[in-house]
Amino acid sequence: MQKIKKYGNVAIGIFLVAISYNLFFSPYDLDTGGISGLAIVIKKLFFINESIFIFIMNFLLLILSYIILGKELTKNTILGSILLPLFINFTENINQFIVIANLDPLLITLLGGVISGIGYGMLFKNNFTSGGTDILNQIAEKKFKIPMNLSMIYIDGLIVLLGGFIFGVESFLYSVIALLLISNISNKTIIGMNQNKVFYIQTKQYKKVIAYLTQELHYDVTIFEMQGGFSEKKKKLILCSVKTNDYYKVKTALNYIDRQIFITITENYELLNANLMVPKKERLTFKLL
Repeated sequence: MQKIKKYGNVAIGIFLVAISYNLFFSPYDLDTGGISGLAIVIKKLFFINESIFIFIMNFLLLILSYIILGKELTKNTILGSILLPLFINFTENINQFIVIANLDPLLITLLGGVISGIGYGMLFKNNFTSGGTDILNQIAEKKFKIPMNLSMIYIDGLIVLLGGFIFGVESFLYSVIALLLISNISNKTIIGMNQNKVFYIQTKQYKKVIAYLTQELHYDVTIFEMQGGFSEKKKKLILCSVKTNDYYKVKTALNYIDRQIFITITENYELLNANLMVPKKERLTFKLL
């Protein structure tokens, strides 16, 4: 039952992305990056069907992913890589049934960004991707140690710039607005609306993790002494409340510090912290021993 719900959410998410693509982005030349954004440019230049181009590129990138990233990292990309071009093809004529020609271009951009952002959020929340440049971002992270958020800026940014060169400045500006909305809404869908997340961290690189959280990011941490229920070994648990905006940065950095790190992340509904009034250099690290 859980798997049915999971795959159902993935399918709905991709369907929303496809609707947004054919209703808002493609008809108005809004290049929001990725292979789907590149498909809009290719259609304009060479009159190649968008869904066919996306399918071919996703197929080639899946092969590249399998070779470089391996089976485990590739398997959650296959479904999205196949369904996205299929759903884009299926909803290709949706603008014949839903007419939005008289809407303001900014409203079209906002609606497209919100709907597509929710769709991508549902996809990413279930640990799936839509393929395309997501694969290139994963390769950049694994092979070249480039954080995924930076590689997304480089790769998708170049595609958006190409769209701006082909379609003009006005289209470029609307595309940037849509891209920012997609990023923001998808993040909110994945990690929620609360301002803080609580990280519970178990790691063998104990000192490095503490140094990163306290010295580089200036977060307070609480350290618990605990005992493993099965092994009965003494361990330390690091607790840290992290701003939602730093969620991905912290999670990515901790995985670089310790590839075998164990992290549990929960919502933080309220944060009462006297140290917020203390200068960063004077903040304390608390220990409960």
